Amino acid sequence: MATLVLDNGAYTAKIGYSQETVSVIPNCQFRSKTSRLKTFTANQLDEIKDPSGLFYILPFQKGYLVNWDVQRKVWDHLFGKEMFKVEFADTSIIITEPYFNFTSIQESMNEILFEEYQFQSALRINAGSLSAHHYFHSKPSELCCLVVDSGFSFTHIVPYCRSKKLKEGIRRINVGGKLLTNHLKEIISYRQLHVMDETHVINQVKEDVCYVSQHFYKDMEVAQMKGEENSVMRDYVLPDFSSIKKGFCKPREEMLFSGKYKTGEQILRLTNERFAVPEMLFHPSDIGIQEMGIPEAIVHSIQSLPEDMQAHFYQNIVLTGGNTLFPGFRERLEAELRSLVPADLPVSVLLPANPICYSWEGGKLLAHNPDYDEMVVTRDDYEENGHCICEENFDI
Repeated sequence: MATLVLDNGAYTAKIGYSQETVSVIPNCQFRSKTSRLKTFTANQLDEIKDPSGLFYILPFQKGYLVNWDVQRKVWDHLFGKEMFKVEFADTSIIITEPYFNFTSIQESMNEILFEEYQFQSALRINAGSLSAHHYFHSKPSELCCLVVDSGFSFTHIVPYCRSKKLKEGIRRINVGGKLLTNHLKEIISYRQLHVMDETHVINQVKEDVCYVSQHFYKDMEVAQMKGEENSVMRDYVLPDFSSIKKGFCKPREEMLFSGKYKTGEQILRLTNERFAVPEMLFHPSDIGIQEMGIPEAIVHSIQSLPEDMQAHFYQNIVLTGGNTLFPGFRERLEAELRSLVPADLPVSVLLPANPICYSWEGGKLLAHNPDYDEMVVTRDDYEENGHCICEENFDI
């Protein structure tokens, strides 16, 4: 009996059998400018010769799975013979879904997993619960942990105690990677080059050059300096998809501080955008989103919990999701928390080696758990009792 673990994110799907390693695959379809009629699914992205003006068709909107036609196509591709060659009749699936998912979406997912694909059994679970399982597995002496999951659509802060989530402490900030990329597109389009259609390219720029500032106002002043003194400035070479397949940052020694480059490459000159964009995770109010930043929301979440548990949560904060990979993210979060938390409580923030696949690894551990068979709903259970059996068994 094989177990397939699928962490079905809004940007990438992390998928793999519980005995094997994980693959990270774009969870969407693409259309390119050049071949308008052909739709590319998931990892067929690599086949597109010219990914400029790439058009994304996403199954998720605002963090919830709403476009089932696209999701089905992606899943057909993932489960099919090109990828994981799933034998549905003797495969169990662990699949993730967002917190407080809508009942209608849950029911559609039950139907698709059991009636269309006919998996032998399934477990629907929050990605954060898998992360918490992973954390408790690696630190068996701990009873509490706070999962900060900053992904594509939003950032969730969720306290777990003995692998149970404490619902009253869950906080959501509506700032995620998608918003950061869109904001960077707007800034660059306003300041130097129209890139509103270049989501793919600018997302790469964001991943390559953005970082979280430790001293925002100090970096702002450096960013305004002229020439060599400006240590924040970077020149980013944009891809032309013939000789330059992927954009990159010019090495500091090759940068020209005055005049134009003779080489004819297309250059983006980035200064304060590098840290002003990720700053939105800490101060969403900078761009008019009236919400708390991550450090405040963590304190707000922990303060809603019983007092004797609070110290344990501050010591066991674990970061997951792609946004936590910005350089300086962990240090800044720890520093800001330190200033908000009473001085007698220690604060510890853990950034795992691979925060994107952390919850997938948790699912892999869960699949080998002796109690796993009691957690799942089998196809026979579902056919006998319908949706209600899933509602009872899955704690979402």
